[in-house]
Amino acid sequence: MLLVLTLYIASACTASGQIVRKQVPDKVVVLTFDDGVASHATFVAPLLKRYGFGGTFFVCEFPPDFEDKTKYMTWEQIQQLDKAGFEVANHTRNHTHVTKMSKAEFVEELAYIEEKCAELQIRKPQTFAYPGYSTSPAAIETLKAKGYLFARAGGSRPYDPNTDHPYLIPSYSTTGDDKQRVLEALQQAKAGKIVVLTVHGVPDTAHDWVTTPPELFEEYLAYLKENNYKVIALRDLKQYVNVEQALIEIEPVFTNLMNKP
Repeated sequence: MLLVLTLYIASACTASGQIVRKQVPDKVVVLTFDDGVASHATFVAPLLKRYGFGGTFFVCEFPPDFEDKTKYMTWEQIQQLDKAGFEVANHTRNHTHVTKMSKAEFVEELAYIEEKCAELQIRKPQTFAYPGYSTSPAAIETLKAKGYLFARAGGSRPYDPNTDHPYLIPSYSTTGDDKQRVLEALQQAKAGKIVVLTVHGVPDTAHDWVTTPPELFEEYLAYLKENNYKVIALRDLKQYVNVEQALIEIEPVFTNLMNKP
């Protein structure tokens, strides 16, 4: 009996020390949407609901024309995203690159979005996206101190929970009308790897150089549905990833984290 108990305790300790909590199935995709663009509320969210997909909306008050509601969501629309079950997450207040801020400034930018969410009874942001895909070691320390689960960058490659730091999760961009490039990216969601997509406006009238055509975006969703992909928000990765253990074991690597295009 003592031997059995010892083996059970040893097994439990080993399991708790694993980065991957459970096997990642093939065809897991994370959809993320940047910048608080108006079409996220008017087009994207209703479409995701129709398909039964999750998603993460990285919000900010993009200067200089955040008040132009033909371009950007209102905070009431952002609140409705949360009520609909989507993830509302942090993209800093002013879309400022982390490399251009002091630690105090970064904390203030994060806190502004957190406080707006608290004021509107939106669930506290658990994940972060780097504006412009710009990363830094100092930002990682701040995100860890504030208890964030994950942070998304670029890189145009799949996320491997065993080797990619949870605050440097790579993603592919859907920018433009290169359908083949995006469909090829989706094929990489296999062998324990997860594909994360970065989407801007659908369309993006504020920044037309990163727009995704609405008809093409719906084609992507139809493809995901027809091919039985599991489509989730970034925070949902916690079902697969032991973040605490990953922070201990995985060294952050800051190269190749920009998306192309």
